[in-house]
Amino acid sequence: MIQLVFATNNAHKLEEVRAVVGDKFHIRTLAEIGCTDDIPETGDTFEANASQKSDYLFTRYGCDCFADDSGLEVVALGNEPGVYSARYSGTRDMEKNIALLLKRLGDRPDRTARFRTVISLRIGNEEHFFEGVVEGKIGYKCEGDGGFGYDPLFTPVGYQKTFAQMKSIEKNAISHRALAVAKLADFLKANY
Repeated sequence: MIQLVFATNNAHKLEEVRAVVGDKFHIRTLAEIGCTDDIPETGDTFEANASQKSDYLFTRYGCDCFADDSGLEVVALGNEPGVYSARYSGTRDMEKNIALLLKRLGDRPDRTARFRTVISLRIGNEEHFFEGVVEGKIGYKCEGDGGFGYDPLFTPVGYQKTFAQMKSIEKNAISHRALAVAKLADFLKANY
């Protein structure tokens, strides 16, 4: 069984990834390898941040690993918050981040948005990237109490409910992270 370290301490991300990957691969956490470091992510693209995190783990801990960077891109805001999604308001307080997003978006009719995830996989000296995108729109207020982050605002194309109103199994089947992880899993199955 292939063992990979996922560069996250986010329980929601870990749950989503394990749901997609299943039991074919053993996904280890940062805590399991004793990593308590604040892994830098100073890039200005999702790809740069994911690569920076996987390289950090591979270099310092010598483990095969993968890291992701994800965010919300709102078209009317020039694709903000983008790589700054988790700290859009200058803090990691999601209520403040959501409030700022809604304030900046105002009552604009174009609410088009997308969630993007980019995964960087480091196995040996090779790096591979996988991307998942889900298109949708931003609501005028939060709806639902599931999920995390901007989920209460985001309704994917073809659905009448936000990610936060969906059951985990439903969201995990269509989420940006699930799509990227499915590509990662397909790659691993085909090559390892």
